[in-house]
Amino acid sequence: MKEQFRRGGAKLADLVFFQEIACKGDLPMIMETHALWSKEEYRYPAVRQFMPNVVAYVHDDEEIRPAMIVVPGGGYVLVSPTEGEIVAKAFYDKGYNAFVLTYTTNPLQTCPPKLQPLKDISRAVRFVRKQARHFRIDPEKVVICGFSAGGHLCGSLAVHHDAEELEPTGPEYAGISNRPDAVILSYPVISSGEYAHEGSFRALLGPEATAEELAYMSLEHHVTRRTPPVFLWHTATDDAVPVENSLLFAKACKENGVPFEMHIFGNGGHGLSLANRQWASGEFGRDYTMDQVYETLQYLIDHGKELPPPYDQIGPVPKGADARRTVNQFFSRFARLSQPDEGIAAWPELAHNWLKKILAL
Repeated sequence: MKEQFRRGGAKLADLVFFQEIACKGDLPMIMETHALWSKEEYRYPAVRQFMPNVVAYVHDDEEIRPAMIVVPGGGYVLVSPTEGEIVAKAFYDKGYNAFVLTYTTNPLQTCPPKLQPLKDISRAVRFVRKQARHFRIDPEKVVICGFSAGGHLCGSLAVHHDAEELEPTGPEYAGISNRPDAVILSYPVISSGEYAHEGSFRALLGPEATAEELAYMSLEHHVTRRTPPVFLWHTATDDAVPVENSLLFAKACKENGVPFEMHIFGNGGHGLSLANRQWASGEFGRDYTMDQVYETLQYLIDHGKELPPPYDQIGPVPKGADARRTVNQFFSRFARLSQPDEGIAAWPELAHNWLKKILAL
């Protein structure tokens, strides 16, 4: 059975949302898309119709469940679909009501979003808590799970959740905490120092970021006793985001008495997502996390403008061409078969078992 509809109104924070009822196995699953900001609130200039949002995957029953907010990576230039729906459904199958956050990025690398992605994830945690009854989640068991640059975003909220810049701007979210109850960091970008993934910081803060901005976003220096419990995993041979990023954060957690668990796998590259057969076969699920990129490129195509790197490698694109199809055809030329890794693919179960202890699931 499938049903799809659209409605708007004040009941869910004046946010338009979409709902679809589908079947996963023998049980119905409710999927909804919720914008996180109203048009009046959202000030990031380099977008057209895009609005940061969460897509919810909710069990169609009355059980109150923990919440898992999945935050894909993408170097702050996109939100990768390889770490979105596929991960949310994996935790859904473990009993969570899951969400995927699509946050503000810098697709053209011309307008660094700076604090906007952090404001997006802060709002996402508050939104899910505020709508706990609607989503049938326990507001005291809200977990965020980030990958690569999405791991940096989750780590940023973990250490900066009480920052003045993240205070609610109106009465609607007053008294609702943005502090996650636990954090999962998957091959995360952490440090802006020696082991920095420079592309992520350049996209987030711009090429002329100040020393103060870089220091604020170097998360290992901001861990305190108020940082929530953390589960980290990384591969020792990650050639994009060095494993030292996770090691630095784990060291800071230990020094500050923050409960943590860390798993370092001996081999494997970057961006492994679930590292299972489904991931290796390219079955990531829907690509809605790319909407900001598609909308931005569609505008450029429709106005006959040059595409930015790496999309300039596509070559001339005629006006009227579909951006989604054009981008997917481009990336398919570089697609390679990935190999699953049963050892690394155990990480969701390891994280789930850790959360059972941390959150008394």
